[in-house]
Amino acid sequence: MYRTILIPLENTPADEAILRHIRPLAKSGGAHLWLIHVADGHAARNQDQLNLEDSEEIRQDRAYLESRRAELAAEGFNVSIHLDRGDPAQQILAWADRVGADLIAMSTHGHGPILDLLLGSVASGVRHRTDIPVLLLRAPRS
Repeated sequence: MYRTILIPLENTPADEAILRHIRPLAKSGGAHLWLIHVADGHAARNQDQLNLEDSEEIRQDRAYLESRRAELAAEGFNVSIHLDRGDPAQQILAWADRVGADLIAMSTHGHGPILDLLLGSVASGVRHRTDIPVLLLRAPRS
């Protein structure tokens, strides 16, 4: 079974789909959950180079991760959080390696190959560049 599950979160309603789905799997195996969010706005991507204070984006993302961590911990899960900045797929994969994740579980928007090409797809970037199993769950359309 899985010991360490990395769950990339977007800070959008799409996160609910993967969090709801992963709970029974994580509980049955006693997995450690790692929640990660990668802020990729201009200020976040350039924070270090420009010596900027935390942006509103970073503050909101940190609060969101902490609230999700507290929610899962209250349900008995062993859960940690990590807020990163930069290219989401690259940072997710780097963190997965760092924590020894044996599963990456994430929601997708399921908008198809044409929109993936135009908009980019973090899920596509992750699944094509790792040997770690990736569980993709399509979030319900709103």
